[in-house]
Amino acid sequence: MQVSFTAADIIDITRPKAVRGATTETIRGLAALSVATAGDLSFLGSTKYKTQVAATRASIVLLPPDFTREPGSNQLFLLVDNPSVALARVCARIEQALWPKPAPGIHPSASIAADAKIAATATIGPLCVVESGAVVGERTHLQALVFVGRTAVIGDDCWLMPGVVVAAECEVGQRVRLQPGVVIGSDGFGYEFVSGRHEKVPQVGNVVVGDDVEIGANSTIDRARFSRTSIGEGTKIDNLVQVAHNVVIGRHCLLCSQVGISGSTTLEDYVVLGGQAGVAGHLTVGKGAKAGGKAGITTDVAAGGFVIGMPAMPYLLERRIVVLQQRLPDLFKRVDALEAQLRDTEKTSS
Repeated sequence: MQVSFTAADIIDITRPKAVRGATTETIRGLAALSVATAGDLSFLGSTKYKTQVAATRASIVLLPPDFTREPGSNQLFLLVDNPSVALARVCARIEQALWPKPAPGIHPSASIAADAKIAATATIGPLCVVESGAVVGERTHLQALVFVGRTAVIGDDCWLMPGVVVAAECEVGQRVRLQPGVVIGSDGFGYEFVSGRHEKVPQVGNVVVGDDVEIGANSTIDRARFSRTSIGEGTKIDNLVQVAHNVVIGRHCLLCSQVGISGSTTLEDYVVLGGQAGVAGHLTVGKGAKAGGKAGITTDVAAGGFVIGMPAMPYLLERRIVVLQQRLPDLFKRVDALEAQLRDTEKTSS
């Protein structure tokens, strides 16, 4: 990574509430507090690392507004509402420099149907396929080997990375980012057991992805058996996530890596599912609910609930059970001792 920012550049990007100290160094990299050197930008993202600020050699440090320590020589402290968000804004500027979008146009090796509609400002990369009736919006970038199926619609300002598939009749909103290997609109997993064999149930619905959604590498969103599978505005999905047919995911949800959601389940707005959480079919997870990693959700979850465990249960109850489980060996010893005392008493009585 090769970057070059002056202190004035960093101040302009992060818009701090207060500034302490000064530096003449040019920012050439990003680093954690413990390993940063002159020319690095660092940040305090957790109070866990607060003691490292005093010793850091970073030239500029992003800090929360209540931080009181003074900077060292040739060091600049920027007090911002959220250091992690401020750093993300710097990274966004770096990203623009490192991975600029190529000029609009269609690569000679791409296969574009005659009746596909490609915006003049869009970029279609090498070996892409855009089938009949498909639409690709303004300033959207399809990198290499992207497949857009028949009558599929890709909105404006999207970024589809290598190997993405948007299958027939699926819809992708505005400013959507699909990481490498994402599949939108694979068949839902539906079969009926008839006369000793599994007979496939046709999946004739589609997938609708809302605006400002990001989906991580190799995640799959199945098309509906009928109607639609939908991903709400602003939802962020991590790598290796499976969303089954007819699932409805609300706005601004977070799905961490390896989450699996079974068919016809609804996640209301602002739901958070930890890594490897699994949700059974035909359930509702209420608005703002959270599930810890590896949670196995087999019943509806109320709005605002926090569940964990397999099967999932309210967080405080599950923690209490875990504590009690740790006491089981001692409990068995006590029961064995009581049984021995009872036997001795019975022998004495007889």
